[in-house]
Amino acid sequence: METAPYQRKKYLIKKDFQIQFIIKFCLIVLAGVILSTALLFFFSQGTLTSSFDHSRLVIRKTGIAILPAVIYTNLITLGVVSVIMIFVTLYISHKIAGPMFRFEKEIQIIAQGDLSSVIALRKKDQVKEMADSLNQMTGSLNHKISDIRLEIINLESIIQEHPVPNPVSAGIRALKQKIETNFKL
Repeated sequence: METAPYQRKKYLIKKDFQIQFIIKFCLIVLAGVILSTALLFFFSQGTLTSSFDHSRLVIRKTGIAILPAVIYTNLITLGVVSVIMIFVTLYISHKIAGPMFRFEKEIQIIAQGDLSSVIALRKKDQVKEMADSLNQMTGSLNHKISDIRLEIINLESIIQEHPVPNPVSAGIRALKQKIETNFKL
């Protein structure tokens, strides 16, 4: 069952999910920056560094001597990596949130009885296999209910040729009405 591909235009589909996803990744990067800075200070604790400060030789603890450079480097790294992480996580979350949004909408339609509905995802979207399975299930239900409806139509034509008690024919008409009312085949 092949459907026409579509292009998703909006990147923030499920904003809460995607923003939380991005924030969590940026917090992980921040934690990495803090951890690397702490480890650098821990491992350089017992060392001294000499440097020139206004033409004077200065000897300081290594951690204190490199603190400004470490802070600037980490802030620049944090900024660059955070921007990259925002785009990467937005792309990844888009690949997850988009199909989930599509699933929610199509499953609501199917739940209302439209068994002709098909969940169409892009080829590279995640959970494509699940969409295919749901489409197979919906198609199978559509086929089975169509078969039942056809059997009811056949029974109605037999009843017209060979009259049966009114409650039986009324029950068959009611059953056909329920199928036609509750399902779009």
